[in-house]
Amino acid sequence: MDNPEVTNQPEPDRFMQAPVSQLIGFQVSAPTPEDKLLGRAEVRLDVDERFHNPMGRVHGGMLSALADAAMGIAFGRMLDGNQDFSTVELHIQYMRPVKSRTLVAKAIVQQRGLRIGFVGCEIRDHRDRLIATATCTCTTIDL
Repeated sequence: MDNPEVTNQPEPDRFMQAPVSQLIGFQVSAPTPEDKLLGRAEVRLDVDERFHNPMGRVHGGMLSALADAAMGIAFGRMLDGNQDFSTVELHIQYMRPVKSRTLVAKAIVQQRGLRIGFVGCEIRDHRDRLIATATCTCTTIDL
């Protein structure tokens, strides 16, 4: 009798194949049960000159999009099947410019109420240097 292959890989979710992720190139890490419980997400983006502003560095809007994706995913993973969400506010602080690197955005829900959630994010480069920090407020929408 054949045994099915057993893996310890987390199960993918709807955020991993979002159209915007495919368009921009976000690489969304599969969630663990703990990620869903705590509201955590990790999103990677390989940046090069296609993402540059006129000064030859990654455009701030791309960093903002990366942070927004990570924070939205972190919050969205905490919701049940009868809920959705929307970001209602986003703040970002740029710490250092970057040209070409793999960037990693790690987000975690800091506080979640019945309707509103607060999420924080750090974006770091391949050498673990802090590139940007961000926070957002999300609102829960009942379907």
